[in-house]
Amino acid sequence: MSEHVHEFNDENFDTDVTQSHVPVLIDFWAVWCGPCKAIAPVIDEIASEYNGKVKVGKVDVDANQNTAMKYGVRSIPTLLIMKDGKVVNQIVGAVPKGNITGMLDEII
Repeated sequence: MSEHVHEFNDENFDTDVTQSHVPVLIDFWAVWCGPCKAIAPVIDEIASEYNGKVKVGKVDVDANQNTAMKYGVRSIPTLLIMKDGKVVNQIVGAVPKGNITGMLDEII
C-alpha cells in the first residue's frame, strides 16, 4: 500500500473523512476480494498523483462493518468520493483509472 493511502476504520472515519478539508476517495475492500486486489495499484497511483488535493484511503469491510453499513456498501470494491462530509459520487466494481480520476477532477 502506498504511503499516501490512509487506513480508515469505524473509529477514525468521522474525523479523517467526514471532517476532511479536501475531497476524500474511499476504497471499501476485503482481503479475499479478487477485484479489490486488481484495483489496489490504481488506488495507490491516484493517492500519489492527487497527494495534497485528495485524501485517499481504504476501509476493510470485514473489520469495519459499521462504516460499510452506514454507507450502504453491499458489493466490493465500492469507491465513494466525499466532499464536505457528503457522498458526491460512487463507483461499484473495478473500473479503469480514468473513470475515477475523471470524477475527482470534477470536484477539485
